[in-house]
Amino acid sequence: MPESTTPDAPDDDVFALPARLTRKLDPALVDADRARFTEIEQALAAQERRLTARRDALLREAVSPGQRAVERDAEVRDLTARLRMLGRFGLDACIGRMVDEAGTITYIGRFGLADAADDRLLMDWRAPASAPFFAASAARPMGLTSRRRYRWHGGRVVDYWDEVFAPDGIDHSAALDDQSAFIASLGASRSPQMRDVLATIQSDQDAIIRAGSSGALVVDGGPGTGKTVVALHRAAFLLYDDARVRHGRGGLLFVGPHRPYVDYVDDVLPSLGEDGALVCAVGDLVPVGMPPRTEQDAVVRRLKGDGRMVDAVEAAVRLWQRPPTRTQGIDTAVGVVPVTPAEWTEIFADADTASHNAVHARGWDRLLDLLEERIESAEAEDRTEFASGDPWEEGGFDAYGSGWDDDESVRDGLENDDELRSLFDRAWPLLDPDRLVRGLFASRAMLARCAPWLESADLDLLTTERETAAAAASGSASADRPAPAPWTDVDLPLLDAARLLVGDPGAEARARAARRESADARRVMSDVVSDLIAADDSDLRLMSMLRGQDLRRTLVDEATDVGDPYAGPFDHLVVDEAQELSDAQWRMLLRRCPSRSLTIVGDRAQARQGFAESWEERLARIGAGRVAVATLTVNYRTPEEVMDAAGPVIRAALPDANVPTSIRRTGIPVRYGPRADLSAVVDAWEAAADEGTAVVVGAPEFGSRPRVMSLDPWRVKGLEFDLVVLVDPDRFEPGLAGAVDRYVAMTRATQQLVILGGGI
Repeated sequence: MPESTTPDAPDDDVFALPARLTRKLDPALVDADRARFTEIEQALAAQERRLTARRDALLREAVSPGQRAVERDAEVRDLTARLRMLGRFGLDACIGRMVDEAGTITYIGRFGLADAADDRLLMDWRAPASAPFFAASAARPMGLTSRRRYRWHGGRVVDYWDEVFAPDGIDHSAALDDQSAFIASLGASRSPQMRDVLATIQSDQDAIIRAGSSGALVVDGGPGTGKTVVALHRAAFLLYDDARVRHGRGGLLFVGPHRPYVDYVDDVLPSLGEDGALVCAVGDLVPVGMPPRTEQDAVVRRLKGDGRMVDAVEAAVRLWQRPPTRTQGIDTAVGVVPVTPAEWTEIFADADTASHNAVHARGWDRLLDLLEERIESAEAEDRTEFASGDPWEEGGFDAYGSGWDDDESVRDGLENDDELRSLFDRAWPLLDPDRLVRGLFASRAMLARCAPWLESADLDLLTTERETAAAAASGSASADRPAPAPWTDVDLPLLDAARLLVGDPGAEARARAARRESADARRVMSDVVSDLIAADDSDLRLMSMLRGQDLRRTLVDEATDVGDPYAGPFDHLVVDEAQELSDAQWRMLLRRCPSRSLTIVGDRAQARQGFAESWEERLARIGAGRVAVATLTVNYRTPEEVMDAAGPVIRAALPDANVPTSIRRTGIPVRYGPRADLSAVVDAWEAAADEGTAVVVGAPEFGSRPRVMSLDPWRVKGLEFDLVVLVDPDRFEPGLAGAVDRYVAMTRATQQLVILGGGI
């Protein structure tokens, strides 16, 4: 049951503290806050009215396509984002205040806010002037005498926590009560999405959040140390403070381990004042229709996770890139036109800088250009010069085939020549990247040629693990040819590389269709122009200017494709749970961030496949560039009772594991029982807890409920729950992977851990 609020507090009072904290409502403690909150409330309302009026005026503005339209749309987007932020928060946009040695009170907010006189009411939490609020400590007060953090609920302050940095430790404007707001916030019930913790960011976390973006910064820490919190706040900070990230063309991409994780953290960045980042799971980077399954075979994971497998995909693509080495004679309307090996090389000149299918499309255009030039040269030898007269008159340029209409007809004839297309496709075939990868693992000989480092047993395993790979590579499924096996998570980096190297197989077909539609439109426009010219009886013959090819083509719109939002390149990349990434996955990510400006978050002790190297060694191997490591050692989430049980589990497998120190206790011991108690445990928790979330790990048959999830051990990583029920942990995978799964699952608990069935 919620605590009763202060009996005599007015209904409209912003302070709604429980009765036990009545002393904290002393006017000397809160009157300054009440006055500032009133000003904030008025300024928020005024700003919302002003922004709404400006946006509505812009939406009513009639603008022609062009620079002004682009500027107008950009301003509308900015105004809409600001209004959305104002709609999310009211007074609870204020997270705290700090008082400096001069007695100046500065209120810290999720965003900056000023009144009509341009007096600052809220300082954006990311501004340099706000840094002491997070970083000050008793040993290093940074010019502060006190700091206050608010705890909000339903638009009311339900508690606040004061810290004093005065030399004598006394400040009569502060209410000291054993860190009530901070400690209480750590033990608060969890929700389906990550809760807001901005007001309780600690100095060790803040230093990492505000670090520069040059190079790769690794945030290493055990469970509950706030790695994900730091990563999200750092993303918001860089989007606000870092000019290269904020104003660059690439933006910021935040990558999590799996879809439940992304759903859990997706709302955090907007709550921190930023809508400018993309958030996705690793699997989202390579869309494959159905969600990829997790590869369970450890050997297959190791082999396909090797960064050299990306090179094998590239080698497979190169097998199809062999321009003709002999002169080819091509039949045309004016005879056989020879194309020499040197000309073929020039036709496919950009094979090292463009995708295979892009080279195919460009090469086709270059071949048509070459043939068209030869045809026109041959025709020119047979033409007679104009005797006299206006070339625009009937019988002028068009009659001799050198005007716009005839140029297009020659081109169209070549474009639609099936024999020419067939010859060209043999010289440089159009490829499908998905089929190429399946084909690579369908042929032992091809895989051996492209990946010569593989042993014979490795080749046998990789080319027989998918019984339908050969069928999939050769065509679609049928009664005699089963459907291709689903992609796995370890296939995605290879598929990503193939799609990058090969390109979109449908792009050329769409481009050809667009060219045909464009040609049809030009023919229609040509007829219209001809009619206008014929009807023009003016002395200046102004309509004849419509004969200009460039002018005609401006009347035809060209279609454009919408790109992949995750293709990059990005200015900064934030990668959470990075200890699980294979070298191949790292190559997939680094391609999206050529600047190597990275925030890498992880815990070596939580790597299911092992992590024997240091972060510096791992990242040097995959080419991440300059690396710095920051370590978090304080566990803010997991209670001491749970960590006392979880620590020995991981240290038995990894003696040097970074097991963090918990700063709080719940008084609830870890509970053990038989598997048969599962339903009773969950039912009892649901009946006793009005809010919060729980998870059952290791019993997929249990299913899910509104506040209870059922997850595999490897899917629980990165999440947190009030109650964790671990079922038959001794049936988890053997060895290191199983130990990591047990450790990770146990440390998701913020209140209570129950272990049923086989022991830890």
